[in-house]
Order: sequence, then C-alpha cells, then structure tokens
Amino acid sequence: MKASELFFPTLREDPAEAETVSHRLLFRAGMVRKTAAGIYTYLPLGFRVIKKIMNIVREEMDRAGGQEVGLPIIQPRELWAQSGRWEVYGDEMFRLKDRHQRDFCLGPTHEEVITDVVNHEVHSYRDLPLLLYQIQNKYRDEIRPRFGLLRGREFIMKDLYSFDVDEAGLEVSYQKMYDAYCRVFERLGLQYRVVEADSGAIGGNVSHEFIVLAPTGESVIVFCDACEYAANIEKAECIPHMSAAENELPLTKVSTPGQKTIQDISVFLNIPDTRQVKTMVYVADGVPVAVLVRGDREVNEIKVKNYLNANFIELAPEELVREVMGAGFGSLGPVGMNMKVYADLEVQSMNNFVCGANEDDYHYINVNPGRDFQPEAFCDLRNAEEGDICPACREGKLKATRGIETGHIFKLGTKYSGKMGATFLDENGKERLMVMGCYGIGISRTMAAAVEQNHDENGIIWPLAIAPYQIIIVPVNSKDGQQMEIGMKLYHELVKQGYEVIIDDRDQRAGVKFKDADLIGVPVRITIGPKLLKAGQVEIKKRWENEVKGVPIEHVSTEVRSILRED
Repeated sequence: MKASELFFPTLREDPAEAETVSHRLLFRAGMVRKTAAGIYTYLPLGFRVIKKIMNIVREEMDRAGGQEVGLPIIQPRELWAQSGRWEVYGDEMFRLKDRHQRDFCLGPTHEEVITDVVNHEVHSYRDLPLLLYQIQNKYRDEIRPRFGLLRGREFIMKDLYSFDVDEAGLEVSYQKMYDAYCRVFERLGLQYRVVEADSGAIGGNVSHEFIVLAPTGESVIVFCDACEYAANIEKAECIPHMSAAENELPLTKVSTPGQKTIQDISVFLNIPDTRQVKTMVYVADGVPVAVLVRGDREVNEIKVKNYLNANFIELAPEELVREVMGAGFGSLGPVGMNMKVYADLEVQSMNNFVCGANEDDYHYINVNPGRDFQPEAFCDLRNAEEGDICPACREGKLKATRGIETGHIFKLGTKYSGKMGATFLDENGKERLMVMGCYGIGISRTMAAAVEQNHDENGIIWPLAIAPYQIIIVPVNSKDGQQMEIGMKLYHELVKQGYEVIIDDRDQRAGVKFKDADLIGVPVRITIGPKLLKAGQVEIKKRWENEVKGVPIEHVSTEVRSILRED
C-alpha cells in the first residue's frame, strides 16, 4: 500500500474529548473517528486491527469446537419477557417500537435469542454438547459513554454459548473456553491475568474475567503474593481484621460542628479512621437501606446488591436521607436508625467506635454493636485492598494492580433454559433442562486495551499479531529517484514474501513521515536515506526500541524475517 493512497488522517494535537491513552492515540493515528457519543467509525488502519483480532478469536473458537452463527441485532420483547430481563436489564437497553407498535430492543447480549433457537432445533441428548458463537455489534445505552472504545454505546463483541446435558458437561465446555481464551490473549501478544469475577446481569454462579494489564485500566484486581488466587475487587472475598476486645464505655453524643468526613472527625476528635464507622445509605429496589463499613474502608456496591438479591441499587439522594433520618450525609449512624442496617464483618468486632448521631453536627462516641444497635446481618460488604489476607491460602497478602476487562466467561447453569423451557430428552427419554454457559470477548475493547498497554510518548506500539501493517518503508526524499527505486524494489520483494507493507511515497518532510510511522505503530521501519545508500545500506528500526541499524540492501529480507520472528 502506498501511503499517498492510504486514508489515514493523522492529527498532531490530541482531541479535546480524549480521556485515555487509547482514545487519544487511536484518534491521532487516524484509526477511529467519533460519530456520536459512544459511537465510532473505524477508518482503514483501525479496521485492519479489528479484523486481525476477529480472525485470531475466530480461529481459536473454531479450534475449540465452536460453530459460527449470525444472530439478529433487533430482538423482540417476548424473548426477553420469557427470561424476565425485559424490565430487569434497565435503562442501558436500547428499546424501540416497529410501525405496529411492537416492542423490540437492540441486542446488548444474546442469551435469549440463542436459547430460543436451540430450544426449537435441539431435542435429544445426542445433539449435545453444542458450542455456538457470533461476532457482531452490541448496543448498551451507557449513561455516560467515555474513554473512547473502552466504554461505548455500540461495540463489537464475540459471544459464544455452550449447551450441555449436565453440570459435568458444562465444566468441560467451560474449561475449553478458558483454555481458548488464554490462547487468544497469548496470540494477541498481550499481558493479562485471569481473575474470579461477579456475574452481574448475565447471571450464573461462577465467572472469570480476562484482564489486560495496564496502569490506566478502570478495573482493579487483587492477587495473592503466595498462591494463584486472583479476583477483581467486586468479587474478592475479604477476611475481616478483628479488633482487640475492650471494655464497653458509655455511649455519648458529642458536638462536631461542620465536621462531615471521616478525615474531619479524625482530626477533630483525634482518633484514627479505623476507630470510626462509615454509614452509607442506598436505595435497593426502591427501599432505603444502610450499610456500615470501617472508616478507612470502601463499600462494595456489587456485594451489597448481591447480598440483598436486588435488581437495582444506587446511592440514596441526600433529600431522601434527610426525609427519612432528619440529617444529612456526614452525620449518619446506626444508633436509632429507622431503616434496615447491614454491617460489614469488621464492624462486628469493633468496640467504642465513633459514628454519626443522625443529627446534623453531632456524633456518637463509644458505640458498640449489640448494645447500641443490632444490624440485620454482618456480612462481607467492603472492597478488598492491597495488604489484605488472601482468602484462598490465608497465608499470603493481596497485591493490587489495574487492568481492562476484555473477556468474561460465565457458568449460567439453567438460568435461561429453565425460564425459557429449553429442554432435551435424555437417554431414558426423560425431559431435562439444558445446562448453559456464555463466553464473551470485547473485540473493539481489546483493540483499545492493546494501545493502553503498548505505547510510548511517540504513539502506538502494536503487538505484531494485530499491527495494521508489519513494515513501513520510508524514503527520506520521495523526489529522489534512487531512493524511490530502492524503496519500490524492497516493497515488491517484501510483499511477494507475504509481508504487509506500506511505502511512504508522500511528498512530506522526513520528520513528518517518521512521526506518522511511530504514531500508527508499525513494528518495523526501513528508512532509505542518502548517507547509508551510498554504502549500499538502509536503516532498520524496531518500533519498540530506540536503536537503529544499518543493513546491506541485499540482507533486508533476512533481517526483517529475523525481527518479526523474534517479536
């Protein structure tokens, strides 16, 4: 491909709305453009990357026994009503009506559709197991689309669904996908970790996320320094720190004018955060509830939602809190609270702690659970933190890092087959429910994650497997006949050998060409300049290194082959 004919409108400045590295660099490299909030157009270089990711995913799904299908984007309400998710899924679902006023949605996921298809076509245990997958656009009406491709309203996904006769069969299918996903991310050339995860709206009791490690990632994961345990903080079990027993002191209300935060109270009363209890009020399916954690901890809203078995949970607005409690945030506490209270496990062993008195500008000191309040339950309701005891081996300590969720696999069991009546006849002619799993990879999200993990101050550093092109040839002066002659000769030779090559034949300054080559992240740059050319050489540079190397023209193919194999 000649650069003069390639549509890649690079930018010298960052787009104003760019919030992440991938958002900034994919725009500047001329790979994507914004069509609307959370909706993007892929330009030629970007779409080449997307197709390469798709091809790797497709090959590994086929290798694992998957069969590709094409499922509809527009889905009828009736299927979602069968699963019970039409109302539960919430405002993220794009809903629409046809001309006959029938309800449809733009598919955010396809459990209902694929279960319906298999239910109508599979009747015997002899037809199972079955692994069916698709790669296509999905739609979720994010309340705040941001971070470019990392949180969009339209995105590209691969989702595979497994159907088995029993839990043992599901275990086999799940392991197949687990292993296939590991191969995918290894082939993509990305550093990743597999972590235990919450199943969220998809459902099921067991799930794992595949996290591409990146310091800019929005997901926080914890892992043990002594064993193989790893989980995201939404899922990670917390082993409570047990406070030393103390004699109970008299409950006392004290004035704390203007002191609202944990830090304010620490300074005002000269006590550490660990001697305080933080009270948060949530609305769970329309009902306000209070959640207590130690003052230096953070409430894990996913754990709260799961413990309450709630469909929706959100932080209560202050006006509601004032209406119910007569006080605002910063002055709340469990003593005399007229709503259900749930306390984290660590609160159970705390003695003589400080909390709000449910009266503005007042706090209680010497609060003790059991004597001064009794919660509905003590349970694990906080985020795991670095330094916590590992819940698996109970010996190691948890470490934390950040990353980007790019794959998620779930054991669904009979969640969908049970509600939608997806059955088969076993070897004894008995009707039984199919046992399901689902397995997703965010294709467009993986593209962005690759950039978040692989970049420098000059631009993208694509892993070889998904680079839009492998080699870029840069004649320093495109008007120099000898440089262009050598460049075109090398171009045709390398293309003939099967490499993907760009030759930058544009009438631009050398510095512009070098900047664009670095920005778009082509792994190997071959520069043809007047000085080395006199010695019968060209300059070869690896995108991920600063060093350049003079190579005789006749040895270029050998050198390129060595570099690309090394990568």
